[in-house]
Amino acid sequence: MASKKETFALYVRTFVFGVEDSLVSTVGLLSGVALAGASRNTILLSGSILIFVEAFSMGVGSLLSEHQAEKYLARRDVPILHSAIAGVLMFISYLGAGFIPLAPYLYYENHTAVILSIAFALLALFVLGLVSAAIFKTRLLRNAFEMLIIGGLAIVVGIAVGRLVEGGLLTVGL
Repeated sequence: MASKKETFALYVRTFVFGVEDSLVSTVGLLSGVALAGASRNTILLSGSILIFVEAFSMGVGSLLSEHQAEKYLARRDVPILHSAIAGVLMFISYLGAGFIPLAPYLYYENHTAVILSIAFALLALFVLGLVSAAIFKTRLLRNAFEMLIIGGLAIVVGIAVGRLVEGGLLTVGL
């Protein structure tokens, strides 16, 4: 059985992972699809589907992987409660964070929405870095910029693919 400190660290790690992955995946997809010239409705539909499907998938994946790890460490069957809590936390964190980069597409045209979506996601990554550093009592700014830079690199991938598709350098059967 994990200590209270280990359980708390698991829950915070799961939350941080869910938020970071949702921000990066969602803004990457949205930017790529928007820059490839998709309509606003297609962007909103694609983003919503991604957020819900991935939130569920990540939640289930977290539950299953954590439960397997707990059984391995205990060398016996163990209750699924902590793993279930981690799975629900992953689902909620992914779902909630996904709407941060999606929100601008509800109110703005694609070009403005892309810029705001990226800005909101980067700001959220920075805040996530600050919050996780405060919880784990590590260096605030270093952790915040680390989260911003590493998460930001993944966002660049989505934008680059969208530009390649838009410019006809990469065809995906659209």
